Amino acid sequence: MDALFEIDDRDVLQSWIAGRGPRRRVAEPPDVVVPGVRFAFYGRTSTAEFQDPVTSRAWQREVAAALVAGHGTIMAEFFDVGCSRRVSWERRPEAAALLKQAQGVDRPFDAVVVGEFERAFTDRQFEQVARLLRRHGVLVWLPEAGGPVDLDAPTHRVLMQVLAAQSQREVVRSRHRTMAAMTAQTIEQGRYMGGRPPYGYRLVDAGPHPNQAHAGWGRRCRRLDPDPDTALHVRWMFAARLAGRSVAGIARELNERGVPCPSAADPERNRHRGGQVWNLRSVAVILANPRYTGRQVWSRQRSLPGAGRSTVAGEWAVSRTPSHPALVSDADFITVQQCRAARRCADGVTRDYVLAGLVQCRVCGRRMDSHWVNGCAGYRCRHGHHSARARPADAARNIYVREDVLLVWLATHFASDRRRSGGAVEPSTAEEVVARLRAQSTVIVCGRANWTLAPAERTLPSGPTIAPAQVRMG
Repeated sequence: MDALFEIDDRDVLQSWIAGRGPRRRVAEPPDVVVPGVRFAFYGRTSTAEFQDPVTSRAWQREVAAALVAGHGTIMAEFFDVGCSRRVSWERRPEAAALLKQAQGVDRPFDAVVVGEFERAFTDRQFEQVARLLRRHGVLVWLPEAGGPVDLDAPTHRVLMQVLAAQSQREVVRSRHRTMAAMTAQTIEQGRYMGGRPPYGYRLVDAGPHPNQAHAGWGRRCRRLDPDPDTALHVRWMFAARLAGRSVAGIARELNERGVPCPSAADPERNRHRGGQVWNLRSVAVILANPRYTGRQVWSRQRSLPGAGRSTVAGEWAVSRTPSHPALVSDADFITVQQCRAARRCADGVTRDYVLAGLVQCRVCGRRMDSHWVNGCAGYRCRHGHHSARARPADAARNIYVREDVLLVWLATHFASDRRRSGGAVEPSTAEEVVARLRAQSTVIVCGRANWTLAPAERTLPSGPTIAPAQVRMG
């Protein structure tokens, strides 16, 4: 038999079924190198859990291979799994590797080909990536353009704008539909939407999936159920808060009793947390979580598009009816929230701190806490120490400063500036002083022996300072 031909057993079987004779096909090596352009293939799939990376990669590469057929050979492949199209190329592992290789003189490719625009780009990403690659002599081939894209050609620029708008529209449309569906499932069905269960709960089976197709695939729902090891601690925290205990006192007693904190109780689900003791925030977060009332809550926070991991408060979606056993009643939960609200002091006066948020510690860089002492408003920094645990013996001494002293110092400082410049109007009231600081994005940096004004940044400045001893009380 001619060496250029071979008979495939599968072809023989298919031909027999079809009633035809065995078909012959030319046996081509799978990696035939066609003289011409050396291509790098790039593809992407959003998730590995709900998409098949193998299948997705295969069809994208097939489209890319068909586009470059007769023009060259795909010599390198880059495929990102689990990356959203909104993520820039520099933050995608495989795409970043492609860009890095493109800048080398010994790169193994001359052009980049993708299987579909929306798999690789969104919004203005294409223009940015294409111009970067072109500076290194690398062109981008797209199926939608039928070949290499020339950003200097008016028709190609218009085509890229249309594709970018279409890709962005698909992102917004998918996001809106997903958010709307998850909101409805939370409110109407009380469905558990995923994520780590709150401290005090565990996940248990809740029956087959309500969608018959998903149920046929074996998918099942889950719901929250009290954890026998930690639920009692959550109930105690609410009871202690209702009895008048402070958040710091609750955290301190939990630590003294050796109760595991959330990251210690379930380290597998809290790998991003390294703390092994209770602190003020962990207790406060539990006391403020409405899911302990038995209702499912979703969208308490939402991510900001294009802002990495930044989150803001969202519009809460709360189930109409209880969806899991409660650890605290609705009435007690509301009472605890009122305990956490600002309240008047024992003398019936509400404390006001006009420089709150504008005083920074020179020692550790933290914003100093508002603190009322000896009948005067003031500010202090404990350098990260709090009442939830004992103070270390080698801890730095606290820094205290009175508010009225700071205001006098600020007035003196601004008066000196006015004398030097001869133009600025000196602020005369505390409100004007605060307004000027905020308008200039300036904070007061306080050390043990000196103070200074500095831009509101994390980096502590090292500029001229005025010693507090130079300030006279009026």
